[in-house]
Amino acid sequence: MKMGKALIVYFSRKGENYWNGSMKNLEKGNTEIVAEMIAELTGGELFEVKRITDYAAEYRKCVEEAKEEFQTGVRPEIKTFKESIDDYDTVFVGFPNWCGTMPMVMFTFLEHYDWSGKRIFPFCTNEGSGMGRSEDDLKKSCPGATIGKGLSIHGAEAAQSRDKVEDWVKNTRQ
Repeated sequence: MKMGKALIVYFSRKGENYWNGSMKNLEKGNTEIVAEMIAELTGGELFEVKRITDYAAEYRKCVEEAKEEFQTGVRPEIKTFKESIDDYDTVFVGFPNWCGTMPMVMFTFLEHYDWSGKRIFPFCTNEGSGMGRSEDDLKKSCPGATIGKGLSIHGAEAAQSRDKVEDWVKNTRQ
């Protein structure tokens, strides 16, 4: 199957992040690095999901914010929605693994649209927790879509993951 017009939607966090067992200040978030690779490989359009108010710059405070959002099920407001996703056949959805799934800000974005007939391929950066339950949560948040096999990337290896990303993207075209 040839890939139609592709959209790469992602949430990423730069700044202080957990990185191979310690803290590191990232100028660009790991998920953004992978999203840019996918855009280059597919010719797809990038769309970054941004929360109206940024998460805390300090990693541990950000973790607490994420836990509170997850535990309460809140859907944080985002800065902007894409006007329409109608022109896209394939949507790559990227995020860091927070609380075993997508950050709640991604649920806000995903639940805004009709995903009928779309092919969604999730990609997730993490420090060892893999995709978690995000693929199941995507199925619930995007009824009518076909959810393809996800890609888990160890965050500390995001910049060196091009071969893995390229192989995965090739498999999304089948």
